Amino acid sequence: MSFNNLDTLYRQVILDHYKNPRNRGQVEGDALTVDMNNPTCGDRIQLQLQVEDGLIQDAKFNGEGCSISISSASMMTQAIKGKTVEQALRMSELFSDMMLGKEIDMDAMSLEDIEALQGVSKFPARIKCATLGWKAMEKGVHDDSAAK
Repeated sequence: MSFNNLDTLYRQVILDHYKNPRNRGQVEGDALTVDMNNPTCGDRIQLQLQVEDGLIQDAKFNGEGCSISISSASMMTQAIKGKTVEQALRMSELFSDMMLGKEIDMDAMSLEDIEALQGVSKFPARIKCATLGWKAMEKGVHDDSAAK
């Protein structure tokens, strides 16, 4: 597949998640809730995680932001559901490395649709948009384990 076709496909995936975000809403019952914002562009997110016995049972978000921020949060909530906290944190680490333009082993852990955000690394001002939901997830699980 040529670079232009791949770029077009990635843009379509990002726009699909932006226009039809997955897991937008509120978790039923008890949930970790994290509010974060990106003051440089105005993106804001409220992430809710339902974690039981180290497993992320549910993940939902609400918020407002650019297409990168919303689509990244949508992709992230899809990817971490059903994963252990450790797996989700490893995915976050891989995503951060990808945003920094580092070579990552895509076979180490499938990032699914999230790979579509690779191009964001070429636009340093947009990296905070893409990582906002991930930083909220990291904060939520770290705060939860510190409270236990």
